[in-house]
Amino acid sequence: MITESTSTTETAYFATGCFWGAERRFWQLAGVIQTSVGYMGGTRPEPNYEQVCTGVTGHAEMVEVRFDPQLITYQRLLEEFWTMHDPTSLNQQGGDIGTQYRSAIFTTTASQMSEALASRDIYQSALTAEGIGQIVSEIADAAPHKYWLAEEYHQKYLAKNPNGYDCHSSTGVAFPTLVK
Repeated sequence: MITESTSTTETAYFATGCFWGAERRFWQLAGVIQTSVGYMGGTRPEPNYEQVCTGVTGHAEMVEVRFDPQLITYQRLLEEFWTMHDPTSLNQQGGDIGTQYRSAIFTTTASQMSEALASRDIYQSALTAEGIGQIVSEIADAAPHKYWLAEEYHQKYLAKNPNGYDCHSSTGVAFPTLVK
């Protein structure tokens, strides 16, 4: 008997500072089908790494995550996003400084937007309880922002360079467990 696959793939976009470590965190999650790194949220067409690093393009280093929502929820991706970096740090993660290292979520559906905003509020409550400042992450609709694929040497960088730089800092605060 042949059965048809009803699996669909969704796309999500996350910026958490340097994209190398973030891509690895996402590609390791069961249900994530594919990841890539690129640039998003700026004004210059076809930006390259050198241009993005100067800050003049306005782009953030971004991870594109393609996932099967039957195997992993967008909520789970958001939980990973909030805890893998410091969303209270404006335009900086650890020693990486500049607008290209900002924290951002670019949503591809109204549902993603709603979930991203709700998860931000939940995580902010947890941070506030620990005496940590305000979340500064940008949450925006992806539609007006083209995703530009980064150069090949950046793709799966930490798979190619296992001892490479993983620039992420964290608040150390876990995402609260949601009661169903």
